[in-house]
Amino acid sequence: MTVPSQEFRPAADFPPTTRDRWRDAALAVLRRSGVEAESPEEALSTTTYDGVTISPLYDEADAPAGQGVPGLPPYVRGARPLPGWDVRQRHAVADPAAVLADLENGVTSLWLAVGPDAIPVDDLPRVLAPVYLDLAPVVLDAGADTARAAETLLRVAADRAGAADASPPVAGNLGADPLGLAARTGGPADFTVAAGLARRCATGHPGLRAITVDGTPYHDAGGSDAEELGCSVAAGVSCLRALTAEGLSVAEALGQLDFRYAATADQFLTIAKLRAARRLWARVAQVCGASESGAQRQHAVTSSAMMTARDPWVNMLRTTVACFAAGVGGADAVTVQPFDARLGLPDDFARRIARNTQSLLLEEAHAGRVADPAGGSWYVERLTADLAEAAWAWFREIERAGGMAAALESGLVAGRLAATRARRADDVAHRRTPITGVSEFPDIDEKIPARRPGPGLAAAGAGRGLPVVRYAAEFEALRDLADAQPRRPQVFLATIGPVAAHTARASFAANLFGAGGIATVTAGPGTDPAEIAAAFTASGAAVACLCSSDRLYGEHAAAVAAALRDAGALRIWLAGKGHYEGVDANLHAGGDALDVLRTTFDDLGVNR
Repeated sequence: MTVPSQEFRPAADFPPTTRDRWRDAALAVLRRSGVEAESPEEALSTTTYDGVTISPLYDEADAPAGQGVPGLPPYVRGARPLPGWDVRQRHAVADPAAVLADLENGVTSLWLAVGPDAIPVDDLPRVLAPVYLDLAPVVLDAGADTARAAETLLRVAADRAGAADASPPVAGNLGADPLGLAARTGGPADFTVAAGLARRCATGHPGLRAITVDGTPYHDAGGSDAEELGCSVAAGVSCLRALTAEGLSVAEALGQLDFRYAATADQFLTIAKLRAARRLWARVAQVCGASESGAQRQHAVTSSAMMTARDPWVNMLRTTVACFAAGVGGADAVTVQPFDARLGLPDDFARRIARNTQSLLLEEAHAGRVADPAGGSWYVERLTADLAEAAWAWFREIERAGGMAAALESGLVAGRLAATRARRADDVAHRRTPITGVSEFPDIDEKIPARRPGPGLAAAGAGRGLPVVRYAAEFEALRDLADAQPRRPQVFLATIGPVAAHTARASFAANLFGAGGIATVTAGPGTDPAEIAAAFTASGAAVACLCSSDRLYGEHAAAVAAALRDAGALRIWLAGKGHYEGVDANLHAGGDALDVLRTTFDDLGVNR
């Protein structure tokens, strides 16, 4: 009988290696592929909007020190010692039945949007009727109506407490966010209501917090991850100053703040962002002399900016990845937005899918049973540290400008976010950041689900407030324009040569034009310019695009272009690179797809 070894060494049979050996091997492969670079890092690294370099390889030397353990400062590995998260669903319509359905099917807390365009303040008692306030935390998001909404919630809790001296059993957050409201509307930041509510919560409602420091307005305005973090930390510090000025201790003030962040489909950046946020806030608490109270409580919500109205089913994939990243990143509560939120009022099916996304990750994938599952990953640890450093630099810049309120009023924040927004928009336009179902793989014949009008995703701020952007908005506007035409705009694809020669570029061109809702019609394979021109005339199109191989372009592009021009083509594109007589412009990977689509609309006489 063989006794197995008690020592398990999975890499024992492999020879040891080094980073230098990997560099040599990778560089050899790159050079055989025609890539000339001094190092594989030079060829394969990417840079985020925050200037953080994402390397192709990480090892132990990249890991920063001082990550700690879950539940202890600096809280990088989690604000709590145990894993798992609160399933929080957002409601913006006064529908007690929908609230109850969520609570009965996996939701553990509620996020209520309150105000003129959401749940009326006077309807809060009816909405909360089926809710056990001591078991299901309630988070308010009432903007300018925060004072009235908070009073209503506290009155409902007090009525249920019965005896006059009983402590109202209520948990959650009253949602005061003076700086978030200022960011959205462009108005001044007034901490009067927030400070008053914080005093009441600190003295009489131990399960209730008063303030939500919301980072999503900066994300929704097109900001980067470090910019969202820096703005949120600056806003949190401003709140601490306001609360301590009203008599609260630093520890009490820290205990009145929750933070809200956007979770995106870039899972590693989302994981690192939440971990970095806790490190940053722990540093703030340390500087304030209250390290033991510096565990940041986080609410992550799947990004509104990444959601699409076109092919909305893909939103299920986006939100699943974002939810997973938020949970792995250590968020205390997670909200998954329904896949149809961009279309209007989400229906019952969409809300069920949203909550079941979390149930699946928690109960079947067991994503909530491991504390900091990303911990120990050299990549994630390095990314967390780099993101925290970039965010801290931005936070210090805001502080030098006089704090968050002053930075908003002066335009410092808006200008910084606008620069990032422009870079992101350029990446989307050139499809360096593809959007599945919109800028890539569009279905121009899709049937978009019909939804009732109503509050869906966040609306744009009023006045001088920060803008609210959707990454897919420019492409979707062109799709809407194409759909509104009496006859769908179309482009003729002049395919030259056999199928094998033109299929790849014809598919590329059809995909690009389809991203703007423009249909394509294709000639049969051939090289005869007269036959191709006749097919063009029969199609009724006014714009053509040549599609073939580089070799066949050299032989036939000029003649086919001349024939198409004689047949009345207003513009002739060519799929690929290279200049040929008679060709007006090129389509190619990395080109400005939005410019191509807008030019085509102009050529076809479609008013934009």
